[in-house]
Amino acid sequence: MAIQWFPGHMHLTRQAITERVKDIDVVIEVLDARLPGSSANPLLQEMTGHKPRLKILNKQDMADATQTKAWIDWYNAQSETRAIGLDASELAPTKRLIEQCKLLAPTRGGLAKPMRVLICGVPNVGKSTLINSMSGKTQAKTGNEAGVTKLEQRIVLADDFYLWDTPGMLWPRIIVEKSGFNLAASGAVGRNAYDEELVVLELLLYLQKNYAGMLAARYKLGLDDQEIAALHDDELLTLIGKKRGAVMSGGRVNLQKAAELVLTDFRDVTIGRITLETPAEFEVWLAAGQIKDAERQAKKDAAALARKKGRKARLT
Repeated sequence: MAIQWFPGHMHLTRQAITERVKDIDVVIEVLDARLPGSSANPLLQEMTGHKPRLKILNKQDMADATQTKAWIDWYNAQSETRAIGLDASELAPTKRLIEQCKLLAPTRGGLAKPMRVLICGVPNVGKSTLINSMSGKTQAKTGNEAGVTKLEQRIVLADDFYLWDTPGMLWPRIIVEKSGFNLAASGAVGRNAYDEELVVLELLLYLQKNYAGMLAARYKLGLDDQEIAALHDDELLTLIGKKRGAVMSGGRVNLQKAAELVLTDFRDVTIGRITLETPAEFEVWLAAGQIKDAERQAKKDAAALARKKGRKARLT
């Protein structure tokens, strides 16, 4: 079952974006460079229509550099879209961001027609930290958890450049199951919405196939890539738990503790620079999710029609 998280304040954010976007020239969506497909909000596309958009692959210093380039190329191939990579090492990203927005909306600029930009992103994507680095002062609250920013606010980056910040928002129904796990692994989902052990098992399943060497080095597994790839995910988690000392009395491995260790290591880049999806993989996942969701909706519609017919039959 896919992980779902859409608390009440996100519904309010959805309403605020729908209202604000009428007067916006460019939409900036901050993505997590470790999951550039899964952290893109399909609801945002629906709400903003054909507004030009700038995709910022944030935290690129935490992601696989080769995959970041592939994702930037993938997004740049889309209409009315530009994509760039950013990370915390870029101390003054304002100039580059303004330049990209002007390329997307060349008729805007100057005091008579100031650039009006909306910036959005999933929770804990680093949007507030980015805004603070651009403005040169703390204007947005930050924190290593989902849902820190709660209110919309306007930030003036230049005399003719206004930026509206919005709280982090997911979408009501995550139809790509892998996206739910990846979002949870990144910290974009509230802790009460998922089981850490299940999320880490999914994470390890991907890492042992694509980043086995990093796992071996971090946890001193003493196995080659093929041997790591051949392990069942719970066997791998058990082995990591033993190596990291997550052992209870009687020699049993505390899998919950082991999962917490792996999750922290991933989020802190202790394992290494990792990207959890390629453009090709995400396209396959999305297509499968759309088919499954269409089947779910068809069953729901059929059940509703059956109930309606049943009510009519009882009345006649």
